[in-house]
Amino acid sequence: MEINERLTITEVASQIGISTKTLVRWEKDGKVTKPKRDWRGWRVYNNNDVRKIKDFHEALFE
Repeated sequence: MEINERLTITEVASQIGISTKTLVRWEKDGKVTKPKRDWRGWRVYNNNDVRKIKDFHEALFE
């Protein structure tokens, strides 16, 4: 990944191995930070967002 790479919710969910619906539910429940949105209102994730989501996902299975 590049330093300032912008990822979609589909790309992030695929990398982590979860569904987009799971990721949206985690955001709504406050379990992970809501990402910024682009001019269309679509979620845009950066590398820091992805790392935090991966850490949360891994913590579920410890």
